[in-house]
Amino acid sequence: MSELSQPEAFARIRLLRSPNIGPVSYTQLLARFGTAAEALEALPDLGKRGGRAYRAAPVDRIEREVEAVKAAGARYLFHDRPGYPALLGEIESAPPILTYRGDLSLAEKPCVAMVGARNASAAAVKLARDFAAGLAEAGFAVVSGLARGIDGAAHRGALPATIGVIASGIDIAYPPQHADLQEEIATQGLLLAEQPPGTEPRGSHFPSRNRIIAGLAAGTLVVEAAPKSGSLITARLAGEAGREVMAIPGSPLDARSQGCNQLIRDGAVLVQSPEDVAELLSGFDGTPRSTFREAAVPEDFAEAEPADIASLLTTAPVAVDELIRQSGEGAAAVQMALLELEIGGRLQRHAAGRVSLLQ
Repeated sequence: MSELSQPEAFARIRLLRSPNIGPVSYTQLLARFGTAAEALEALPDLGKRGGRAYRAAPVDRIEREVEAVKAAGARYLFHDRPGYPALLGEIESAPPILTYRGDLSLAEKPCVAMVGARNASAAAVKLARDFAAGLAEAGFAVVSGLARGIDGAAHRGALPATIGVIASGIDIAYPPQHADLQEEIATQGLLLAEQPPGTEPRGSHFPSRNRIIAGLAAGTLVVEAAPKSGSLITARLAGEAGREVMAIPGSPLDARSQGCNQLIRDGAVLVQSPEDVAELLSGFDGTPRSTFREAAVPEDFAEAEPADIASLLTTAPVAVDELIRQSGEGAAAVQMALLELEIGGRLQRHAAGRVSLLQ
């Protein structure tokens, strides 16, 4: 694999930070044009064909970002470069660029995600800490999201064998009371961020963070969670990616246990010790079992002319495979049409390879 030049690395960051560019469109643009620099040159024309004038992210904004990453003691990690976590690269919409601090080799260890309630019970916090310590001793890296409650306990139990994934920029500590813990993870373990430096966490960032947590790990363990907890979103994402989903059962009288009990009823594996988790994940060979993922870039995508599919789209999400069937066009032509609409600001991508027009 050839070394990524500094101008191309800069162009990749600029491409991903440009309007209406997400993980799918970023990957498609690289496949079609070969380099981010060529893709950036093509964006105004693609945006025009998609129905809107288009301007890429300003160069000076990206220069400030690169300086901020350096100032934070962080580095960039690109999706097709050595060190990018292999399991994470298999999920739908894998983040094309991450920033990180710490020991990147931790992501090469077998990983288990541990998530749960922010307002966790004292018993569950101790359980999470003990499970994490046991799993770290067994050779696992424990992945979590630095939230209060179960997340924090899991990180503390596993240190230094822990990976923290944050919903903010790499230089922003959130929640503030975990600033010291976040710094410990960055210096002793591994800290990952998808958002540019300086970005404060917003509600929309947390589901994105959750997909990274689930994607890094062979399995996700939910320790304690209410029925509508964000931890259950992480568990669902893990299941969709073909990873193991595990839960610790709790009292039906405690609302904080109802999410775990529901997961077990729906098919998650009941675990009662770190040994249960280690045994379950020891046979995981790194091959996702799920077929539930974003469509791969078609081989002939680089030369495809866009199909006329606008009339088939509404504000209701529809599977890309269904658009290919109904249009009678090739996959590459449909994907190219969707790319133009997305860059033009008229298309929204959803989970499970579905798309819709923006309202």
